[in-house]
Amino acid sequence: MSERLLRGTLTLVFSIAASASGGALAADRDAVPTQWNSALLDAISATGTGPTIASRALAVAHTCMFDAWAAYDGTARGTQFGAALRRPKAERTLANKRAAVSQAAYRAAVDLFPTQKRRFLALLKQQGYAPAPTDARLTAPAGIANIACGEVLAVRHEDGSNQTGDRGGEAYSDYTGYTSYNTVDVLRDPSRWQPLRVPTADGGSVVQTFTTPQWGRVKPFALHDFRAFHLQAPPRYGSAEYAKETQALVDYSTRLNDTSKVIAEYWANGPHSVTPPGQWNLFAEYVAKRDRMGLDRQVEMYFAVNNALMDAGIFAWWSKRTLDYVRPITAVHTLFAGKTIRAWGGFGMGTRSIPGTDWMPYQPPTVVTPPFPECVSGHSTFSAAAAEVLKDFTGSDRLGASVVVPAGSSLVEPGLVPKKDVTLAWPTFSAAADEAGLSRRFGGIHFPTGDMEGRRIGRLIGQQVWEKAHAYFAAAH
Repeated sequence: MSERLLRGTLTLVFSIAASASGGALAADRDAVPTQWNSALLDAISATGTGPTIASRALAVAHTCMFDAWAAYDGTARGTQFGAALRRPKAERTLANKRAAVSQAAYRAAVDLFPTQKRRFLALLKQQGYAPAPTDARLTAPAGIANIACGEVLAVRHEDGSNQTGDRGGEAYSDYTGYTSYNTVDVLRDPSRWQPLRVPTADGGSVVQTFTTPQWGRVKPFALHDFRAFHLQAPPRYGSAEYAKETQALVDYSTRLNDTSKVIAEYWANGPHSVTPPGQWNLFAEYVAKRDRMGLDRQVEMYFAVNNALMDAGIFAWWSKRTLDYVRPITAVHTLFAGKTIRAWGGFGMGTRSIPGTDWMPYQPPTVVTPPFPECVSGHSTFSAAAAEVLKDFTGSDRLGASVVVPAGSSLVEPGLVPKKDVTLAWPTFSAAADEAGLSRRFGGIHFPTGDMEGRRIGRLIGQQVWEKAHAYFAAAH
């Protein structure tokens, strides 16, 4: 199913729900942070940005907005200058806050997505501003935004992500020398990740390479000792637990129905995706409307949520690199070689008896399985961390959102799945996070351990990030 379609449908359903409860934003002029958030999600979709880079970009942009805004708040502290940029009380107006946030967002967005400058410039002008010159008066909102955001960007250009390519190669390229132990044609260790040869839309194929294997070295917002989370290592090949977890993925495939297929696809990181971090920003946008948040609350919420998402991605990719664990497709093909199994048989085939080596995840043929190791699940970690922060920020686990997935909109089985419209509903943030994790089991992407460990550690990450984020604005509002 089209991610663009799903995002539009999601937004529509959320808007209807918000309007029914009188939950529109206080006024369009207060929606500046949400408008920039939406523009960033559009840029992520347009550029095909992956989840690690997307989560960092959202965190950097919203930190720039937060630090510029903090200068016009009575008690909040910026992440780089603390209270040193705080403006006199007479200047702490909503108009100055809007201007500072917009100018900071524009500078960050262009730095992070330079090919999307036209998109960002259009939004800045729509909001009534022009790009601030570098010599903007330092006491004006544009000057404060340049100082605050400039320092955030300077620090983040040296954070280990290789955004500028100064460590060698293209932007965000690996500088650590990662090489997969298994090759696409030779499986030396069934417990470790094997890159796949994946079909392309033009009829060719491409061999996977690990996406951003350096990400565990990116400077986090709140995390310190990754090993303090006591990550449970997944089972090794030859153990009873390895066989049990692999069988569990086959069993999920056997029981696929319209609802589980829709769940697998809805949460997937497919074409035109805003990625899992973007999905949780859609939830945040909904909450902003639902709770009639003014500008101050929006700035704080996006700042906290997106730094949690960034830290979740950093930990998840550190775990993936450290464990280098096998994906289900390799495990199933290895464990059930020469055997017949019951599983999903492919487009329009339903559940049937197939050779074990023909087993496929419920994914589009040009995706098959994401290009990086399995444990922990990024979806599970991102989602649990964001849900934890949203619970703390709003003071409740209540979400109350839903999405209608149209009949026949599947990308895996277009025209066939679902047979009729399917509604996915999430009464709580926790329910949404749990479904996101489970979706990867339905899709044949992650084992139970990778999912559940991601959820457990994601919640801990969310708690750590919330404590630090809240300290920056604890007495503010």
